[in-house]
Amino acid sequence: MYVRTSVWFLFTLLVVFSSAEKIAGLKDISGYSLDIHEIQRQNQITKQILQNFLEKRLFGQNKSSKPPSVWDILPRNRRKMVNNIQDALNGTNSTEKETLESVESERISAYEDYEDSDDCPNCIDDGAPVPNRWTMPLLKLGEKRYYLGIFFKANYFRATQYCRFHGMHLASITSQEENDKLEKYIKDSGFGHEHFWTSGTDLAEEGKFFWMSTGRPITFTNWNAGEPNNFEYENGEQENCMELWNRDGKGLKWNDSPCSFETYFVCEVQP
Repeated sequence: MYVRTSVWFLFTLLVVFSSAEKIAGLKDISGYSLDIHEIQRQNQITKQILQNFLEKRLFGQNKSSKPPSVWDILPRNRRKMVNNIQDALNGTNSTEKETLESVESERISAYEDYEDSDDCPNCIDDGAPVPNRWTMPLLKLGEKRYYLGIFFKANYFRATQYCRFHGMHLASITSQEENDKLEKYIKDSGFGHEHFWTSGTDLAEEGKFFWMSTGRPITFTNWNAGEPNNFEYENGEQENCMELWNRDGKGLKWNDSPCSFETYFVCEVQP
């Protein structure tokens, strides 16, 4: 019923526009005279638009020519004015482009200068006092910068995704010095008894742990006693992802854990 009504309405419009061709000497709202030839051309364009619409509604596609463009619809006596305006605008394009390129160059230069500098507003040196735990600063240790993911707990894969989404990786620990400084920072932040994901895993081959963040095999180790043990749970899941955990009060050491386990995590910004 709706389609039939729409078709009848559009057919009526076609009749009306056909009758309008007999009218001459009209003016548009801007005061420009519309002679009989312009009126006929405009009505023909309108018919073409309606014809395309009808064919699309009735047959699902347009069988006639391509619908007219905005330039086709524009009255001929208005096109010259548009051309004049366009010419005036084009005269400023080159200047504006140079200005934009200059601004963009300054921004890129400023960014590069920031990257090359030692200044990091969100970083704190390992020797500086630990700020409020909720400010979530980056810890600067040598060339690396760490981020403690303590706002929510996540499994290994979601933690990996979060770090990557923010331009970081789950942490890799390659020396005793790095391990001790990171452990001290976590303790001083008030999370010394929590679990933290690192990027260590043996998902590729059982028993051969490597750092997912770098792809390199693990050379330095700091496992808890008896770890990794690849404990198998009742649901059949094994321990294939590495976490930091103060299991027996002897400090944050390494432990293999089910990758589905949800806990905090440590991200790092690599040089």
